[in-house]
Amino acid sequence: MGEAKRRKSVLGEKYGEQPYIYPWLPITKTQSEQFIKWTTTGAWTGIVLLAVIWVTIRVVGPGLGWWHVD
Repeated sequence: MGEAKRRKSVLGEKYGEQPYIYPWLPITKTQSEQFIKWTTTGAWTGIVLLAVIWVTIRVVGPGLGWWHVD
């Protein structure tokens, strides 16, 4: 009997399901990896937007005469 068949017979209906991070938390490891990927992308997007807004207010705005920053 191969390893996959033995594992399937031992696990029964749970064969092929992804394990949870913790038994009491219904989030799989794949879902947690996706969450980390999305939050990292969102954080970098926020950092880039903050830099663009800062450059606009600090450099471009006064150069165009929109407002004056001392």
